[in-house]
Amino acid sequence: MVELGQIQRPYTDEFSGKRKLYCVANIYPVQEAENDYHELVRKYWDEVAQQIEKIEAAGKVQKVFCEIIYQQGDEALKVLNSFNERIHQIIKKKLDEGSTLIPLENKEILGPYTDWGNCLRVVFTKEVFSKILEFYKEFSERRLQHFMSVIDGNLAEAEAGLLFMKDEDRSKLQFPKDIEVFLITPPSYDDIIRWFREQVMKKSGEKDQTG
Repeated sequence: MVELGQIQRPYTDEFSGKRKLYCVANIYPVQEAENDYHELVRKYWDEVAQQIEKIEAAGKVQKVFCEIIYQQGDEALKVLNSFNERIHQIIKKKLDEGSTLIPLENKEILGPYTDWGNCLRVVFTKEVFSKILEFYKEFSERRLQHFMSVIDGNLAEAEAGLLFMKDEDRSKLQFPKDIEVFLITPPSYDDIIRWFREQVMKKSGEKDQTG
């Protein structure tokens, strides 16, 4: 995998003719979060937009792959705007520049995957949790296999693609050897991960005090 700092104009010929995939960790807004989180997310997407422009020195984005959506055209953009306005803005800009949006999801897989994930959050017994986890893992694997099939089948020779998906899911994908993978990880990404860790520690401390 290639980090952004390695992309310098004298070396862009190295990537000429290769399939390229620029990967962005999908950070979702949390409406009930504190203002400091919203500021971190705003900064993150500003930095992502800037880094996409820089990384295109290795090849202009021609295909945009995005999780959560299975819809096409304007309907897909409407859905994107409803859950993440900043992703919508970035993708809309790329479409205006000539890119094509490729939805990653399969409706028949996404539905059960989401439902089983929601079920895991509300069960209390170990036996039921284990059984639900089996179903969740099954659809999680099917979902990632579908993602890989969509990317491999739609990214043509010498094309560059832009991928938006959660980093922990993206890390499970085994890309073909002829796809050069670039990671777009702005400094604010680490700040967001640190924020979530602090929230977990804070809640854990509150439980210890009340328990």
